[in-house]
Amino acid sequence: MFKELDWAYSECGKVTKYRARNFYYAFRTLPVDQRKAIYTAYAFCRMCDDIADGNESLGDKRFQLNSVREKLRDMERVDTDSFIFKALNDTSIKFGIPAHYFETIIDGVESDLVRNRYDTFDELRSYCYKVASVVGLISIEIFGYDDVSAQKYAIDLGIAMQLTNILRDVREDSLQGRIYIPTEEIEMFNYSESQLMSGVINSSFRDLMEYQVDRARSYFISSRPLIDLLPFRSRACPMVLAGVYTRLLASMESVGYDVFSDRISLSATEKLFLMVKLWFASLIPIGKMRE
Repeated sequence: MFKELDWAYSECGKVTKYRARNFYYAFRTLPVDQRKAIYTAYAFCRMCDDIADGNESLGDKRFQLNSVREKLRDMERVDTDSFIFKALNDTSIKFGIPAHYFETIIDGVESDLVRNRYDTFDELRSYCYKVASVVGLISIEIFGYDDVSAQKYAIDLGIAMQLTNILRDVREDSLQGRIYIPTEEIEMFNYSESQLMSGVINSSFRDLMEYQVDRARSYFISSRPLIDLLPFRSRACPMVLAGVYTRLLASMESVGYDVFSDRISLSATEKLFLMVKLWFASLIPIGKMRE
């Protein structure tokens, strides 16, 4: 049993190492048990995303996601070769993670199968909650916290990160026929969906992107109190994630919001530098850092 569990966690770690990109450096700052749990949560999210983004028919994707739901509800009986669910069952029990959090992630991913536009930011925020904020809620169960207000800040951090992903991936999403920037805001800046799909960069687009970046940054700012509510040993992980993602926003600004020519990213060296810098910063109470 223990060998199977060790194997399951090891496989989740491999998925994270090869697929996590920006997350992997942040996860490395955690104690071993928490790190294994975060790897497992990531592997679950990655599996759901891969189903939604796969080449199968709509019906096949829905069938696969429903299968994931069924396995979630009976994880103890899942076949031994399903390493994600074996590790997820242990993680959920060990850290007291509500099962409905994982089901909400499936709901969010499934919405990508039937929806490729959002009229208002309220609609987009609901989507961001399902695919990102809930991951933040799962994470703080793993990190540990006593003050329930940590949940609000974790939700805001998830929204901030998902908004950043949306802005960075405008070109990739448009190639799949998806536009996540709210339709009413595209129109508000006298830009158009057809221009976005064609990769047109003009003053209207830059104004639109500036508005989106400012909003994402505001959510990062509103999430900052989360750090003080976490145990010292867990603080570096969300600090590194926020640091990497806010740096991505700055990178978009530095290239005049040209998210069409190349995918905005940070080098491994930049990520490693941020990890070390913010790991040390995480050892200082936030209040002291501001003095």
